[in-house]
Amino acid sequence: MTDKQSVSSAVESEVDESQILVERRQKLAAIRAGASPAFPNDVFPSHRAEPLHKRYETHTREDLERESVDVSLAGRIMLKRIQGKASFVTLQDASGRIQLYLNDEGVGEAVHDAVKHWDLGDIIAAQGTLFKTMKGELSVRCHSLRMVTKSLRPLPDKFHGLHDTETRYRQRYVDLIVNADSRRVFLARSQALTALRSFMTEHGFLEVETPMLHPIPGGAAAKPFVTHHNALHQDMYLRIAPELYLKRLLVGGFDRVYEVNRNFRNEGLSPRHNPEFTMMEFYAAYTDYRWIMDFTEQILRHVAVASTGSATLSVQGQTLDLARPFERLTISEAILRHAPEIGEESLHSIEALRAILAARGVAVEKPPLAQAGLGALQLALFEEVAESKLWNPTFIVDYPVEVSPLARASDAHPEITERFELFMTGREIANGFSELNDPEDQAARFRAQVMAKESGDEEAMFFDADYIRALEVGMPPAGGCGIGIDRLMMLLTDSPSIRDVIIFPALRRED
Repeated sequence: MTDKQSVSSAVESEVDESQILVERRQKLAAIRAGASPAFPNDVFPSHRAEPLHKRYETHTREDLERESVDVSLAGRIMLKRIQGKASFVTLQDASGRIQLYLNDEGVGEAVHDAVKHWDLGDIIAAQGTLFKTMKGELSVRCHSLRMVTKSLRPLPDKFHGLHDTETRYRQRYVDLIVNADSRRVFLARSQALTALRSFMTEHGFLEVETPMLHPIPGGAAAKPFVTHHNALHQDMYLRIAPELYLKRLLVGGFDRVYEVNRNFRNEGLSPRHNPEFTMMEFYAAYTDYRWIMDFTEQILRHVAVASTGSATLSVQGQTLDLARPFERLTISEAILRHAPEIGEESLHSIEALRAILAARGVAVEKPPLAQAGLGALQLALFEEVAESKLWNPTFIVDYPVEVSPLARASDAHPEITERFELFMTGREIANGFSELNDPEDQAARFRAQVMAKESGDEEAMFFDADYIRALEVGMPPAGGCGIGIDRLMMLLTDSPSIRDVIIFPALRRED
């Protein structure tokens, strides 16, 4: 189809839809003129479609005739077949679909005639008796039927389907009506979060809620959204992470805490990034990053089995096995495995690393790499040559101090921290570490972050004096981790974009 034909087709569709809107509003006006309410609020269905299918799956036609099972349902008309004195309507509710059978004898001639003028998308309430057709399809022989919501807009697949992905995201309410796969994704998400919370509770973690408006953004390296609190006469920040508040709770005596909630980062949009996203962060006193890695592995395996039935997933046509122990590599080991031509000697030379990165098009002369040390350059090279190749679950461990301002430094190797990031299918899924609980060391790290911010690094952290004060009260040794729920759901549902697993993703304003 040429561009000109495409535009012409779109214009014709808009004209057709405008005409449908006019006709449906006329039908609504006729309903308003009648004796019954146009939008009644006394609808209380006692049954749902899918549970009925499951319960009576093995029943024969004779079984149902003997039992005479009466049901009441409500849902949307998705299909309609008028066949003389009998009609068939497919009703869709939140659980699935079921067929309604109606005739003059069952619902009355007036109602049956009215049904012939009802539209796809109208919401109806039905009462009747279950039976099975000659082909064995479970159906409802209606003795009462009424419209409870008139749909004024046609479902989009009447014209073009939902091939336009932005339309799917922008009009998610329509996507969920016509796209069973979208409904399955969000049902799986709910099941995964339920399993996650249950697992955390079973292991002694307390679910808490911490502020989402922060006077000082902290807990991650990210550019925040800024707002203003009129009553306090001060700028506030949508949180980029709950970390510093959760660790204040460790100071307060809660040994194990977690939170599932939104974070906000003023970043670009991509198949892996949404400015508003869901994280689960958890902290456990008297543990370290090795314990946290083991526990994170258990969490993900449990959630996968609970929401999909298996720890072996199919992602983009390839197998992702969460049942096997996750591999652990240092940054240097990962670089040399996936880019052995670089050579180990180069990983210990700032000049060599800068040259290698520059040759690969990385802007080493701009923040945050302009003043970067050896560790930060190694990390930048890892992200360039190895990260996207980590398909199987892999913990990358021992991050440099200069890029880990909240992680505890190793006693044996003070230049690195007890930190890990977990990668699957080339994506970061989780980030965790042994927590830094030395208030003087933490204050020094914050001061270094302030200097980096003054040098142009917009993602560097602020100095949080109250958090330092909390550490001075005393925080027990601990480990913690943040798991990206949206990216995890991309894996569990084999969704190519983060927008497919966020029910209302961020979009440019519709003009």
